[in-house]
Amino acid sequence: MARRKGQTYNPEQKAKVVLELLKEEKTLRELATQYKVTPKTIGNWKKEFLTNASKAFESDNNAKENKEKIQKLKEENDALAKALGKTTVERDWAVEKLKSLDLSKRQSLVDSKLTILSKTRQAKLLGINRTTLYYKPIPFSNTNLKILNQIDKIYTDNPEYGYRMIHRQLLENGYAIDRNRVLKYMRMIGIQALYQYKKKNTSLKNNKRHIYPYLLKKYWYKTGQKTRAVKVDKPNKVWSGDITYIRMNGGFMYLAAIIDWNTRALLAYKLSNTMDATLATDVLRMALKKYPTPEIFNSDQGSRPSEATTPHEGRRTRYKL
Repeated sequence: MARRKGQTYNPEQKAKVVLELLKEEKTLRELATQYKVTPKTIGNWKKEFLTNASKAFESDNNAKENKEKIQKLKEENDALAKALGKTTVERDWAVEKLKSLDLSKRQSLVDSKLTILSKTRQAKLLGINRTTLYYKPIPFSNTNLKILNQIDKIYTDNPEYGYRMIHRQLLENGYAIDRNRVLKYMRMIGIQALYQYKKKNTSLKNNKRHIYPYLLKKYWYKTGQKTRAVKVDKPNKVWSGDITYIRMNGGFMYLAAIIDWNTRALLAYKLSNTMDATLATDVLRMALKKYPTPEIFNSDQGSRPSEATTPHEGRRTRYKL
């Protein structure tokens, strides 16, 4: 019986059929009927099996040779990987050094006659845009230089002038120029108007909130005697805490600190990007974990409301810690 159309046998299945044939428990026709192949096909499989049977005894030698080849290839691969890693580190180091050069020097390193690396690849390794290799800046004309000098002169005499006032002054001086170009030239030479402003007081009291008494002085209201300061004669008797802000490029950072009045030692501090009650309470808890509880903790009116985002927003209020 012919095998079904599209039916295929892998080497393991062929070997299984041939081994059953060699057992001589079934006839060739019976095996052909069972596996749905022709007797001639099974005969070809047997012939191929017997021809390659001797290779089974060569497997030990081949395995040993293959093992030696694999070990040799592994050693070569490790050596190549080590050399490649070293080359990669050296290349990255050289690329970073090249990128530290200014733009004009990096552009001068590009070789248009180099066939191994294209100009695009050279530009990428040097960290420059390929289009800058073809750009030729147009030099300033004498008229533009005169306008730049005139802008600088006007600004020197009147540093409070913005680009609108400088533009008006240039028109009065006979220069035909657009207002936006004046702004562009001012940015180019790095000047801007200087404005005076009144410094805001960040320590104003908030009368709507309760103000706690100042404990470092004792008062006798009934007798009308003058105030008398508390004597701080030992450590951990009086602590003092305060909050200040540090101006950064992108805003403000806030520093809360606690010191001992007797030793002047810094007991605890914390830096935060927000100024609220938790900043003051957290730094106080940090100090209480390290040192005994003082008799008096002195602070100013406390932190500002948590919704304030800059040191100039809102009045400072006092919280009982």
